Amino acid sequence: MAINASELINKIKDNIKTTFAGNENILDFCLCCLLSNGHLLLEDVPGVGKTTLALSLVHSINCSFGRVSFSPDTLPSDITGLTIYNTATKAFEYRPGPIMNNIFLGDEINRTPPKTQSALLEAMQEHKVTVDGETHEIKGIFMVIATQNPIEFAGTYPLPEAQLDRFMMKLSLGYPSKEDELRLADMFLNDKKVETLGSVCSMKDIEELQELVKKVTVKDSVLEYIHNIIVATRNEKRFMTGASPRAMLALVRACQANALMAGRDFVKPDDVKRLYVPVLLHRLPLSVEARMSHEDPDTILRSLIATVKVPIDPAGN
Repeated sequence: MAINASELINKIKDNIKTTFAGNENILDFCLCCLLSNGHLLLEDVPGVGKTTLALSLVHSINCSFGRVSFSPDTLPSDITGLTIYNTATKAFEYRPGPIMNNIFLGDEINRTPPKTQSALLEAMQEHKVTVDGETHEIKGIFMVIATQNPIEFAGTYPLPEAQLDRFMMKLSLGYPSKEDELRLADMFLNDKKVETLGSVCSMKDIEELQELVKKVTVKDSVLEYIHNIIVATRNEKRFMTGASPRAMLALVRACQANALMAGRDFVKPDDVKRLYVPVLLHRLPLSVEARMSHEDPDTILRSLIATVKVPIDPAGN
C-alpha cells in the first residue's frame, strides 16, 4: 500500500512540535533535508533549541541513533569506531562507532580540531567508513545532524570547506517569538521531555518518502534557473569560491523535497527562491577584501540572485 506523503509529513511535524517550540520554516527545512537524503548543520548561540530540534526529529523516527558531544580531545576513532584484538577468537574485530547509525548527532562539532571533524567526510559522502583498511557500510537511511556555536565564540574551530560543502543545509534557529517562547515554558512546566517522545514512522517510511522525492519533476527551465544561480555565485568576486557542482545537485534535490512537502509533483521557481539561502550560503566564503569591508554574505547572495532571470511558467507544468 502506497504511503500518503502529506499525511505522514504532517504527522512527523506535529510530533516534533510536542517538544520543540520554534520557527515553522526551520522545521520545514529540517524535514526537507531529511527527505532529500542530506545532512544538516544547525548554528546558533547556546540555549535556543538546536539539540532539542535534532532529538525531536530522531525520536519521531523508529531508527538507530548515535551521538557524540565533541570536545578538544575527541578522537576520530570516537566517531568511526576502532579495531580491537579479541583474545577469545584470536582475531581483530571491528567495534562500530556512533557514526554507524541511521541518524548521527554531533553536538558542538566545531569544538573539536579539524582532524577529528574530517573523520565524518567519508561517511557523509559515501555512507561508509574505512577503519584499518577495511570498509564498513552504513545501511538504511543516513543523516548527520551537527550543532555548532558561532565561530566567534571561544574554543571553536572553523569547519573545513570540504566538510561544509557536504552539509546540504545550514540553519540558524534564532530566538523564538513570544508565542513560541511561552509555549516552550508551558512544555517545561508540564514536563514534556524529548526522551519521552514516541516514534510516528519507521525507517522504511522515510526511505519511501525519499524515493518519492526523486520522482518529482524538474523542468529544463527550472534546472537552467538553478544553474544560472550557481554560475552567478562563481562570478561574484566578493566570494572566495563559488558554489560547487555538489551544491547545485543539493539545491535540485532540496527543491524536489520542498515540492513534495507542498503536495506537488513538480518543482516551481518559488521552491528555488525559498531554499537557495540555506543550501548555498554556508558554501560561499567571503574574499579577504569582503571580510575586511565587513560585507554581509547573506546580503550579497540575495542581491546576486535578484539579478538572475526567473523562468515564467504560470501553469507550473
